[in-house]
Amino acid sequence: MSTLLVKNIHTLVTMDETRQEIRQGALLIRDNVIERVGKTEELPQTADEVLDLRDRHIVMPGLVNTHHHFFQVLTRVVPSAQNGTLFEWLKALFPIWRRLTAEEVYISAQMAAAELILSGCTTASDHLYLFPNDCTLDEEIRAIQKIGLRFHASRGSISVGESQGGLPPDSLVEKEANILKDSQRLIEQYHDNSRHSMLRITLAPCSPFSVSRDLMRESAALARSYPGVRLHTHLAENKSDVEYSLVNFGLIPGDYAESVDWLGEDVWHAHCVRLSDDSIIKFGKTGTGVAHCPCSNMRLASGIAPIRKMRDRGVPVGLGVDGSASNDTGNLLQEARTAFLVARVRDCDAAAMTAREILEIATLGGARVLGRNDIGSLAPGMSADFITINCDRPQLAGAHDLVAALIFCQVDSVDYSFINGKKVVDRGRLTTVELETLVEKTNRTAHRMLI
Repeated sequence: MSTLLVKNIHTLVTMDETRQEIRQGALLIRDNVIERVGKTEELPQTADEVLDLRDRHIVMPGLVNTHHHFFQVLTRVVPSAQNGTLFEWLKALFPIWRRLTAEEVYISAQMAAAELILSGCTTASDHLYLFPNDCTLDEEIRAIQKIGLRFHASRGSISVGESQGGLPPDSLVEKEANILKDSQRLIEQYHDNSRHSMLRITLAPCSPFSVSRDLMRESAALARSYPGVRLHTHLAENKSDVEYSLVNFGLIPGDYAESVDWLGEDVWHAHCVRLSDDSIIKFGKTGTGVAHCPCSNMRLASGIAPIRKMRDRGVPVGLGVDGSASNDTGNLLQEARTAFLVARVRDCDAAAMTAREILEIATLGGARVLGRNDIGSLAPGMSADFITINCDRPQLAGAHDLVAALIFCQVDSVDYSFINGKKVVDRGRLTTVELETLVEKTNRTAHRMLI
């Protein structure tokens, strides 16, 4: 048993039930769990490790990333994919992604995770849906376990190629029996549904335009035969996505999801930019979640998801940076600020979204979307996942409300990050991998992908 005391916090943003913000705050952590929260003067002054923040740092729960494609780090800003819409962008990149190998899955996962962690993320879900050559989800899991990110690994899949009316090339298609068999293997080998778990498995057929209805239904049945295994896919991302659903299924995307039993508290969908009002109501009533990815949606000109309306209807909403080839970054603090700004622009209403509400979406919102009640807030019994941001940085100079300034101002990195009670960022530097070496490996690997 070991203890960590974090004291003299300028402002401790707890995100607890009362959204308490504590001046001169402190945290006492035992192993990987928060034991006490309060003012510095109220807590013990000694521990095995003491981090004195000298009234210079805001401390808040770690951010939760609910949608990503780690492998896309290797294809950022590819010239042929810079100016297309979603379907055009995919068609430009699929031929490159066919070259993906297990080694590249490992390297890209660590690079994506490093970028997320440095920008305040402590829990992430990734959606790996391509398995050419020797690729497996195991490589991604191994990479993330080494870097120390709390991880929800999504076993994605593609089963309908061009010859069957789908969008992906046939060379990336897997047989559905093999997909389900591997999905079951991964659940039984890796899924940990215990409190404070560092690794859970999600089943995630890629999208309505790349898998069959049968695979959607069978994946749902398989996931629901195990405790805590959730379901994830892309839905209603842009107009073409809606048109595909109408032409091929005779249904708008929300009704399609309902027809294959993909509504419920154990399901979350990425994007939902073009979700109908009726579908938003159904999502709210069933507790179906949404991963909001504003940077990618703007980059691909898909539109802006109506998250104000979703929140008002009770839809669980979290943030996602989406793939690093459609964002083209993986900075979760930046994503939060963008979500805040575009919500106001979308509704032409400067009161449509507050800074503190976006912080809530980025923490508690993401936790709910991922089905977690042990992360997203700083309170006794919660996982020891938290970040600190030094207030004495140029971007915050002159700010009168430092908590809101985390969103209003351009803050893009953290000074300390603790995940599961372990220090993974120390004074702005990763402690679990050598970042310079990882960047070099990523650049070499990315170059090979285009040769």
